Amino acid sequence: MSQRNASPRQMMWADGGTIFAAVMLTTVGVFQVLEGISAIAEDDVFVSATNYVFNIDLTAWGWVHLLVGAAAVLVGLSILYGQGWAMIAGIVVAIFSALANFMFIPYYPLWALVVIAFDLFVIWSLSTVWGQRSR
Repeated sequence: MSQRNASPRQMMWADGGTIFAAVMLTTVGVFQVLEGISAIAEDDVFVSATNYVFNIDLTAWGWVHLLVGAAAVLVGLSILYGQGWAMIAGIVVAIFSALANFMFIPYYPLWALVVIAFDLFVIWSLSTVWGQRSR
């Protein structure tokens, strides 16, 4: 079923899913940027767990979160502006964001899990919309 054969109701759901994913991805990006700035500016904000497998300097994590967050905001806004490439880029950025936050769990567990949950919603929403539009 192509996009031309989709019912108006199906297209409404697809467009709603795209807007939802774009807003969620932009929100996750802002969260990541704030988390990155906090980690870069003040190492006292986060408490690190001892003997964790991914033992990376907190300032380095801050830069990772800042860059991933900036990419998420740019891609989220690009989805809102209707850029086709941004759908796939949004899935990729959300995957990297979820992985970065998984490795950041010992520093700020609740926040990292919330951002991972948002990332999963973004991946699900963009995948669903992309699947409907490619039929």
